[in-house]
Amino acid sequence: MRIAVGSDEVGFDLKEMLKEYLKQSGVECEDLGPADRAPVLYPEVAARVAEAIRGGAFDRGLLVCGTGIGMAISANKVPGIRAACCHDTYSAERARKSNNAQIITMGARVIGPDLAKSVLAAWLESEFAGGSSAPKVAAIDELDRKYRKTRGEMSMAENG
Repeated sequence: MRIAVGSDEVGFDLKEMLKEYLKQSGVECEDLGPADRAPVLYPEVAARVAEAIRGGAFDRGLLVCGTGIGMAISANKVPGIRAACCHDTYSAERARKSNNAQIITMGARVIGPDLAKSVLAAWLESEFAGGSSAPKVAAIDELDRKYRKTRGEMSMAENG
C-alpha cells in the first residue's frame, strides 16, 4: 500500500510523527508537502494528495491541519475522492468499511500523538466491506458524477 501524506504548518509536527509511524509499520509513504513549518494554503496540499490518489499514484492519503476539517472539505472537492475527518478508532474503521474513504484527515489541535497512531492504524487495517454499504457508496459516487456534470466537467471515463 502506498500512502500520500500532507499537512499545513499547524499539522506539520503530527504529520512528521505519523510518517515515522507509517515507515516503522512497513507502510510506504511519500510526503507531498510541506517540507517545513512555513505557512501554506492547506487546500493546495489537500488537492495535491487527492489528485495523486485519483490518478492512481497512491492507494490512500493522510492529511493533517489544525482540526482536520478544512483538509477533508478541500480533498472532497476533487472528483472521485472520499475523505473523512477522524479522531477516534471507530470512526476511522467505519470511514473505510462503510464509506470506502481513501483519505483520512486529522487535526493536530484536536488529537494527541498516541491516539493519532491508533486512529491511523484502525483506518489502515480496515477495508471496504461492501454489503449494505455498497449501494450507499454508489449513491455518493453518483452524486459526484451528477454535480461534476452540472459544473460542466467531464469524468475521467468520459475524457477517455
